[in-house]
Amino acid sequence: MVLFRTAARWTLACVTAAVIATGPAAANNEPAWKHSMAISGTPGYPADFAHFNYVNPDAPKGGLVRLADSRGFDSFNPYSTRGNAAPGVLLIYDALMTPAFDELSISADYPLIAEAVRYPEDYAWVEFRLNADAKFHDGSPITVEDVIWSFEAITDVNPSRAFYYQEVVSAEEVAERTVRFTFERPGNKELPNIMAQLRILPKAWWTGTRDDGTQRTLSDSTLEPPLGSSAYRIGNFEANRFIEYVRVDDYWAADLPSNVGKDNFDTIRYQTFRDQTVALEAFKGDRVDWRTENSAKNWATAYNFPARDRGDVILETFPDEARGIMQAFVLNLRLPKFQDPRVRRALNLIYDFEAQKETIFYGQYERIASYYEGTELAARGLPSEEELVYLEPLRGQIPDQLFTAEYTNPVNGDPNAIRANQREALKLFQEAGYKLEGRTMVNAETGEPFTIEVVENNAAIERVILPYQQSLARLGIELTLKIVDTSQYINRLRARDFEMSVLAFPQSLSPGNEQRDYWGTASAERPDSNNFAGIKNPAIDALIDQLVLAPDRESLVTITKALDRVLLANHYMVPLYYTNVTRTARWDRFGHPENLPIYTPGFPSIWWYDEALASDMEAQQ
Repeated sequence: MVLFRTAARWTLACVTAAVIATGPAAANNEPAWKHSMAISGTPGYPADFAHFNYVNPDAPKGGLVRLADSRGFDSFNPYSTRGNAAPGVLLIYDALMTPAFDELSISADYPLIAEAVRYPEDYAWVEFRLNADAKFHDGSPITVEDVIWSFEAITDVNPSRAFYYQEVVSAEEVAERTVRFTFERPGNKELPNIMAQLRILPKAWWTGTRDDGTQRTLSDSTLEPPLGSSAYRIGNFEANRFIEYVRVDDYWAADLPSNVGKDNFDTIRYQTFRDQTVALEAFKGDRVDWRTENSAKNWATAYNFPARDRGDVILETFPDEARGIMQAFVLNLRLPKFQDPRVRRALNLIYDFEAQKETIFYGQYERIASYYEGTELAARGLPSEEELVYLEPLRGQIPDQLFTAEYTNPVNGDPNAIRANQREALKLFQEAGYKLEGRTMVNAETGEPFTIEVVENNAAIERVILPYQQSLARLGIELTLKIVDTSQYINRLRARDFEMSVLAFPQSLSPGNEQRDYWGTASAERPDSNNFAGIKNPAIDALIDQLVLAPDRESLVTITKALDRVLLANHYMVPLYYTNVTRTARWDRFGHPENLPIYTPGFPSIWWYDEALASDMEAQQ
């Protein structure tokens, strides 16, 4: 079949497919094929859409964009637990379907490798019909066999992915170009979309042999550039230093409506800078084109240099409405000293966010008071009647104060408040079995001092840790900060070999199965899970199960708020701070669509290299 290269021919294809599908489907009482799907709500783009509204369909192709990486890499395998995968390596693989950036709130997906999707009303399974033109970079077709192998191989070698896909019990070919994923139970509305996100790998390549005759395997790390299927392939690279992704001229899906106006750069280059100060100087020296600034101090003070004064460098913020966030001092609950919620609450009482906001955050941050901060999912006030439907059956398993008092973080900032919070923290420690012996907090029975080691890989966190260290010292608690390299840091987190660390848990607007990986009992002792804290709570497990099976958006929001309340009431973490914008700095050589989506600036996916801007900038220098 010839690739459809115009909107008219795409429309004809969709109409033809619909006619073919609706006849047998109606006769067999089976669901009809659709061009799109969403977890909640209705996708906004019809079957005959020409392109997404937020792209420039006439965006020029060409140019280079240079990005910074802080981790380094020694592998091109994104699924192996061995080694560090290269930044952006998933760029080389397409998924079954692709999201619309302006419909992230409903998690809408549109055709890519799969041209159509269908599932029954009870969500017991999902089928994807592959585009007959889908192919890998060597011209070989993407087949159902590749899809099934990708699913089975990824879940076999990656425990985290296996946990995420745990309710998918089988993958099978049910017709020509059609794959079905069958689920363990009906009712999980998110699973069809989860399977749509599956990246498809070439079975023949990954099960083949290298030039030296050795066997490839998805379980091993590798620096042999893999065969891909997307708009980009791996170009030049040097492990732990840089990698380039080069646009594929004959990319099979370039003219699909879901790809029009995207993937405009000829080359995307990631360069490694292990030190963030060096990375910033590299940007200022025009060795990096785009920078997302995570430091309030840098944003306030570090960009006063000639290129910005000339207008060659642009600082711009974009609304961050696509996700919620919990960033916190994460306590390792596997350690006995952190298992008492009174101790955990006391550690929150000592954190003086208000002072830090004025002294080191330049007024740019607010305190986090929800595991879904910044979204409609965040619990506020007392539980609503709708939330109580889910919370009341858990009475006796969850803290009683959850029903009568709104969760609030302690407020410090002035001497009186600080002293009052210190007294309350001391009282909680004493109730939990500790006492002050001289100026040292010790276990009343064993005499062991209460100490905390914070493990980090970024020296910049010292500015946040050191004031907290001083506050804890006044309570007789010694906090030490240990900075390790990235590889050691990752290994220690995986091995749960830490007492405290600063970690972030980004949340989508449609939380679901991933909540098990964040807070579920089954993930607490799994080394590769995101349940770094080690939370084990049957009440939380029950709420997550109900969340996964939420029948509609309203129920999902209600259950998430109930879950939020239980997480907060147990004081598992010391919440830190957030901002609801993304701060960016860029050299002024790039263009972007006028109507960027509110959920993401979409860089570099929907931006492009602007020759005129680049020439003007060079002329002024």
